[in-house]
Amino acid sequence: MDFLLTQEQEILKDSIKNFAEKEIRTRIKESDAKGEWPEELTQKLGDMGLLGIVIPPEYSGAGYSNVDYVIILEEISKVDPSVGLVVAAHNSLCSNHINLFGNEEQKKKYLTRLASGQTLGAWGLTEPEAGSDAAALKTRAVKDGNDWVLNGTKRFITNGSLAEIHVVMAITDPEKGRKGISAFILEKGIEGFKPGKKEDKLGIRSADTSELIFEDVRVPAENMLGEEGSGYRQAMAILDGGRVSIAGFSLGIAAGALEASLKYAKERVQFNRPIADFQAIQWMLADGFTELEAARLLTYRAAYLEDQGKKIPKESAMAKLFASELAVKASSMAVQIFGGYGFIKEYPVEKFYRDSKLATIGEGTSEIQRWIVAQKVLDEY
Repeated sequence: MDFLLTQEQEILKDSIKNFAEKEIRTRIKESDAKGEWPEELTQKLGDMGLLGIVIPPEYSGAGYSNVDYVIILEEISKVDPSVGLVVAAHNSLCSNHINLFGNEEQKKKYLTRLASGQTLGAWGLTEPEAGSDAAALKTRAVKDGNDWVLNGTKRFITNGSLAEIHVVMAITDPEKGRKGISAFILEKGIEGFKPGKKEDKLGIRSADTSELIFEDVRVPAENMLGEEGSGYRQAMAILDGGRVSIAGFSLGIAAGALEASLKYAKERVQFNRPIADFQAIQWMLADGFTELEAARLLTYRAAYLEDQGKKIPKESAMAKLFASELAVKASSMAVQIFGGYGFIKEYPVEKFYRDSKLATIGEGTSEIQRWIVAQKVLDEY
């Protein structure tokens, strides 16, 4: 059992940290205020291999491990969680769905474009009436000759209006319930397929979040991923891995907030002493950094098991639950340590505070994570 990063991982961590400081930090204020994704960043992420992190090199990917992926997401999200979420949704959801369940032709056609930075990818599962109950889809796909005709709406889709390649779940056989759900690859520009309302959000503002609307969209049969009726099973497997990425994203928020708090506590003087000298502040920092290490170990373990090809529903749910709730707790504590300055946009922690809450909602709420863990524990013991 080895708790140390390899030399290669240390180099990777430093390179991502430098990239984030140079290419991401300079764009935060403007992109957050406007609620717009800086599109020039897409190709820069692609050039760094960050849009094909776990994709094999034969499809233009970087071929990194899932542990490497967590390291990358933490360093990016420590600077700007919005970019961390875009990278996570692109890699874990859209690209990895095609990587794991696509045939060779689909991988060659789509993964190369996704991994190289030519475009972002999006993943469509959530609907207005299907959130935590992912099987309650209304989007319908009806076979018509060699095509499937899709009608319906998706909601809260990260990269929705920016992506050119989408993986979308739809009902192909209503009589079979969740076993009647299938997955399809759709390209931007196909007739009848368009983004809908773009959400104006509390946090993660520069990450595009949009509706997807399907009106008699004809999708060739060869764009179905895997067998008909396997879409729900595929989606659950993708979410297991996706929750590890959200745990990594959450680590970045928590680490960024805590590191900013530590620096500020050493600099801020009250009663003729740095506030870091006061026990109340020290205990906040002690609890925060202790829980950060615990969250990191849970997340690394889940990523390591994923790299070993293990099924990880319990481990990913535990990591996502603990890390996401820590992100909220740590960013709230950071605002408290900063005091009045914590509410000022000039200082970094107010953004961490706004951004953190999504971590406990996206890719399964904390309540869903607890349910998953409880079911697995009840079965195991």
